[in-house]
Amino acid sequence: MDRISDRERSYVSEVLDAEFRNSSGGMMTKRLEALFAEVFESKFAISFINGTATMHAALVAAGIGFGDEVIVPPLTMASTSFAVLHAGAVPVYADIDPNTWTLDPESVRHRISPRTKAIIAVALYGLAADMDALMEIGREHSLFVMDDAAQCFLGYYKGRVVGSLANASSFSFQSSKHLTSGEGGMITTDDESLATSIRRMNSLGYAAVSAGAGKGKIGKEVIQDPSYARHSSVGWNYRMPELCSAVALAQTERIQELVAVRRKTAEMFSQAIAGCSWLVPQHTPENCIHSYWTYVVRLADNVPFSWHDFRSTYISHGGDGLYGAWRLNYLEPAFEGIRFQPWQSQNFELGLCPIAEGLQPRLMQFKTNEVDPTQISRQVDALAMAILDFNR
Repeated sequence: MDRISDRERSYVSEVLDAEFRNSSGGMMTKRLEALFAEVFESKFAISFINGTATMHAALVAAGIGFGDEVIVPPLTMASTSFAVLHAGAVPVYADIDPNTWTLDPESVRHRISPRTKAIIAVALYGLAADMDALMEIGREHSLFVMDDAAQCFLGYYKGRVVGSLANASSFSFQSSKHLTSGEGGMITTDDESLATSIRRMNSLGYAAVSAGAGKGKIGKEVIQDPSYARHSSVGWNYRMPELCSAVALAQTERIQELVAVRRKTAEMFSQAIAGCSWLVPQHTPENCIHSYWTYVVRLADNVPFSWHDFRSTYISHGGDGLYGAWRLNYLEPAFEGIRFQPWQSQNFELGLCPIAEGLQPRLMQFKTNEVDPTQISRQVDALAMAILDFNR
């Protein structure tokens, strides 16, 4: 199987053949949004230039801005926190569950303040957070709940696909994701009013846009009139280009096979660590189906060797290398010790989220985006041989 197939190339050629004419353009984006909404069991899907702009626009469309706080997990790509700052709000960090490594609802409860207006959960590594508990908290406190599902295509929670669980869900088509168009993003929601606001946020506030795919139909006698009022609100130019939409459409049509490769690779990694007590995989609850953006294990804290020792041994056996988890957001140089607002309720420093701080240095991420079976087998064999070395 190829990551990029003839289908993607054919759709790109269609866009190029149309020469970006306005009268014939936009068809790939409309088709992509309609299909994505169907696959992710949502009434609306709105495409974006990337998966950070998605969250920024959704937060602003939901009324979050200056003076507000948004609760987020610290263990994820910093884009989640950046989107909060882009909206003019301040992130508040809640700790994670020690087994699933996703946002802990009880920690969220303890972080709620009068300034709290939203929660962003992250489907970490392809595993849904405890969304029922988080949505219940959202209802109790009238909070907007967003699911950052950038790493979770066709993950499931209690029989429902991730992307249909929150007030809005955000996806990314960045190059490492299950589906990619190089860059791009998507928001799904069932709320028509929110969808309309989000689309206006990503389309320069154009009055002609609506919740559904694309623009409303406007006759030339209207749009060519010098008195035509184009912008009903302030917005950004966050729209997804047709070339990216063409690739993302083909990838969405191939979603089952692309996700299946990730799951198969994860299954092979799981077999390689079977019986190894000092490598602990992310716990997947029985009511969830993991989509394995990456396969991640925790190095036990009582081993007589370091994370770097294991990585070096893995590479010596033919492994391509492995990634550590992101530095916790609030300990990144852009955040640590910073006060973004005088009223900020947290000091961004060690001790803020003890469970995440203890876990992060011991996580090892193994890539699942390799589609060549020979390369996959080589990585799995390297892991098995590295384990044997340290078991001697």
